[in-house]
Amino acid sequence: MSTLIHRMSRRSFLSGAAAVGGLVVLHPFAARAQANQAHLRIMETTDIHVHVYPYDYYADKPNDTMGLARTASLIDAVRAEAGNSMLVDNGDFLQGNPMGDYIAYERGMKEGDTHPVIAAMNVLGYDVGTLGNHEFNYGLDFMFNVVNGAGFPWVCANLTKGQLASDPKDDELFFKPYVILEKMVKDGAGNESPVKVGFIGFVPPQIMVWDVRHLEGKAQTRDIVEAAKAWVPAMKEEGADIVIALSHSGIDGSGPVERMENASLYLAGVEGIDAVMTGHQHLVFPGPKSWDAIEGVDPVKGTLQGKPAVMGGFWGSHMGLIDLLLEKDGNSWRIADFTTEARPIYERTEDRKIVPLVESKEAVLAAAKDEHEATLEYVRTSVGQTSAPLHSFFALVADDPSVQIVSQAQTWYIKDMLKETEYKDLPVLSAAAPFKAGGRGGPEYFTEVKAGDVAIKNVADLYLYPNTVQAVVITGADVKNWLEMSAGMFNQVEPGATDAPLLNTDFPSYNFDIIDGVTYEIDLSEPMKYDKTGAVINADANRIKNLEFDGKPIDPEQKFVVASNNYRAGGGGNFPGITSEKVVFAAPDTNRDVIVRYIIDQGTINPSADANWHFAPLENTTVVFETGPRAKEYLSDVKGVNIEPAGEGADGFAKYRITL
Repeated sequence: MSTLIHRMSRRSFLSGAAAVGGLVVLHPFAARAQANQAHLRIMETTDIHVHVYPYDYYADKPNDTMGLARTASLIDAVRAEAGNSMLVDNGDFLQGNPMGDYIAYERGMKEGDTHPVIAAMNVLGYDVGTLGNHEFNYGLDFMFNVVNGAGFPWVCANLTKGQLASDPKDDELFFKPYVILEKMVKDGAGNESPVKVGFIGFVPPQIMVWDVRHLEGKAQTRDIVEAAKAWVPAMKEEGADIVIALSHSGIDGSGPVERMENASLYLAGVEGIDAVMTGHQHLVFPGPKSWDAIEGVDPVKGTLQGKPAVMGGFWGSHMGLIDLLLEKDGNSWRIADFTTEARPIYERTEDRKIVPLVESKEAVLAAAKDEHEATLEYVRTSVGQTSAPLHSFFALVADDPSVQIVSQAQTWYIKDMLKETEYKDLPVLSAAAPFKAGGRGGPEYFTEVKAGDVAIKNVADLYLYPNTVQAVVITGADVKNWLEMSAGMFNQVEPGATDAPLLNTDFPSYNFDIIDGVTYEIDLSEPMKYDKTGAVINADANRIKNLEFDGKPIDPEQKFVVASNNYRAGGGGNFPGITSEKVVFAAPDTNRDVIVRYIIDQGTINPSADANWHFAPLENTTVVFETGPRAKEYLSDVKGVNIEPAGEGADGFAKYRITL
């Protein structure tokens, strides 16, 4: 196992790598390497989600915060700063914006076609890639057609073709678990010699829940750490000097637990792994102070259990970079020093302006030009009208039109699908959550559709993922627990508090389900009943008050059909009592397709929220939350809650106050 010694601060690296007077300054490792030492840079892209162009297809305008074409310019710069470099992709490149949907649903993939994101990646000369969970959203056949066009190998050690073997090394895998690439490096004396760099890849085991419709009976997944412990020794036996884990899995200190989704911290503890490329969480590491509280994580040095690690944001916002100073040890190499960095493509000024730090690489734009233009035509196609604006600026604090229209479409669809079944007489409720609600996506990450024409780009903006509609049958007691889990969106608030923070920043907005068809209040003075894993942490907690159906208190024993999506109905989000066993209808149609069909059927939709939920009153109590700066235009539309501006928030957000 390589010895890891960190002697250089990240600040000294940044100053050493700066370009002065237009000249590229070599990284200090390259400048000081001795005759038996060599500098090797490992660059990472992750969570590109088809964002080749710096263009927001939902807003239909350029966007300087995204785009592999911009990240490509960082890659060129990094290669110029050191002669020895390698480039990897850490997954989630295939789905995530309308270009991905256009290729999958409209144009298709014929034999010999090259997907635009792969064409762009081929321009950049990747050395190896691994899979993310969203690679499976369009099915296995589509995924294989896409990855077959890549000019580089793919690795994944925990995706099997069938049942798991007793020994992970006996698993029948879809991809090679790892590759060992021989990289010629130039040492400090100018001599060239090979270093064997091994790359092993991992996907979240939860794809078997999230994409069960595509994978059931065809694939299986193994625990990430378990697979690593089996295969990494084999890599060492095969002669790998350095082992790099490509982990499409984030950083979570709550484990280790079996089949952990965000297992990178514990993966770093596997003997023989020298560095970890992470992703999946759409965060930046090394980076914010939010990592400080996790034992074994150093967000300044950029280490997990003492080993270099990086997470390069999302949509091309950053390039992850690990610099290694290698030292010859007999006939092999070891790591003598390292630095880590997540290098951004833009910065935000104090007056909230976005300033691009690089321009697009023209060769990358050219690789996807035809598909980009076809996608623009696709997303601009009108499907109907809306009588009121559709926006999500207040989706986390009040009943909201962007969520309302999703629920209306789901209810319309499921009622029609079940009208000739044994469930036809059960009342239909609908669960939907806001997807674009600021947070990690930034102050512009909100849905905003003006009254008037509704185009496909607007529907894709309302519903970001290609989920399919599913319906479960549950009891009134299950409905209440579903809502109790959703209420984890909010911090507990002491009655009488002034401007208490409202939103629980660790709770993802896509798990904040609003259930339409019932009315209820959320009592913020109560603690959360469930933690993020669905485990009971306060058995007596009762945040959901006055839960009523048809104007009467809900009967805990009454049965309801609840329309939702395959992610939630299959157990995604760990909602108590919501499992695939309770699914009574699994649609072939995506939620987005259903929304489009609903709008076409209605001609003109009325998305006005009906205020079926609100916060329970708390005397002399105020809370604050952040939303996008454009929210002020829609403040008068909000029903059932007393909201007022409260100044500027952090990082370009606007702050608002609610009097409870």
